[in-house]
Amino acid sequence: MLTAIAFYLFSAVLIAATLMVIASRNPVHSVLYLILAFFNAAALFVLLGAEFLALILVVVYVGAVAVLFLFVVMMLDIDFAEMKRGALQYLPVSALTGIVLVAELVLVSVTWVVAPSAPHALAHATPAGMSNTAALGHIIYTDYIFYFQTAGFILMVAMVGAIVLTLRHRPGVRRQSIVAQNARTIAESMELKNPRPGEGV
Repeated sequence: MLTAIAFYLFSAVLIAATLMVIASRNPVHSVLYLILAFFNAAALFVLLGAEFLALILVVVYVGAVAVLFLFVVMMLDIDFAEMKRGALQYLPVSALTGIVLVAELVLVSVTWVVAPSAPHALAHATPAGMSNTAALGHIIYTDYIFYFQTAGFILMVAMVGAIVLTLRHRPGVRRQSIVAQNARTIAESMELKNPRPGEGV
């Protein structure tokens, strides 16, 4: 009974947070609602017994992706009013895409049939003598290693892109040059002074 109450509570908050991500006018608020949705999705994973997936969802998405979104939104200084003025011209294409997506979801939900052995297979998905995290790691690093490396490469490209977008060179600001520091000689980096008694340098 307690598990069912927790499931419906987390599911309701998750659905409400996802709707607020779309409906919120402030992009910063949208990112904060997205973080709330990630936390509730992680709680649902914990209820399903997938603790590793819940931890990865919090660490990767909340700790990295959502914070990166918030960082980019706050640093790019985008004129959202100007973007909304030109959004109406893309309304027919976006509406058609949404209709196609909804139609596909309806077709999948209507034609999807649960196999009689599905509950039994789900209950014994983890091999005997192996924990949930160990089984997942074995699958990721053997059967799906290419997809795992591809996802890491995509995240790295996104991180570099965010840094490039937010990097601004302002005039008059002194910057550190590692190449110039490593190329210095002793004569350039040190100067000997021989002050007389009673005189400053």
